[in-house]
Amino acid sequence: MKIDKLSTALGTSDNLPRAYRYGYGVLDQNLNGQADAGEKRVYFEIGEYTHYVFFENPN
Repeated sequence: MKIDKLSTALGTSDNLPRAYRYGYGVLDQNLNGQADAGEKRVYFEIGEYTHYVFFENPN
C-alpha cells in the first residue's frame, strides 16, 4: 500500500487525540511495491491498542 496521508483522529466535542490513526493510500493489489494504473485509492485505519488495520475494499 502506498500511503498518501496519515493523521491522528481527534474527538469532535473534546478535540483530544483518539487511539487510532487514519489515512489514504493506494492498495498495491499485485504486490509489486508501486502504485500502478488501475490500483485504487483506499481509506484505512490503524488501531493503537487492538493491533488492527482496517481498510475499505476498493473492488
